[in-house]
Amino acid sequence: MDFPPAAFLGALIGAVVGYADYRIVVGVVEAKLRKLDRSETVAERDVFERKIGILRLVVLVMTVGAFPIIGFWVGASYGGRG
Repeated sequence: MDFPPAAFLGALIGAVVGYADYRIVVGVVEAKLRKLDRSETVAERDVFERKIGILRLVVLVMTVGAFPIIGFWVGASYGGRG
């Protein structure tokens, strides 16, 4: 199967946009969650930090994982055969 160069360029652009989106979304959501944190003990704080870590991982997989796939598809669709 032969893929046009535009598909790979679209995937690269999608990866860059996905990473930028990840940084923005995680920054905003994490800041809001930290303002709402009502942890009083070290154990509660550890649970809170673990949940923030899970949130970061989920958002990373969703954005950096999905955006290159979408970019590849768009590049292949609109780039034609190279």
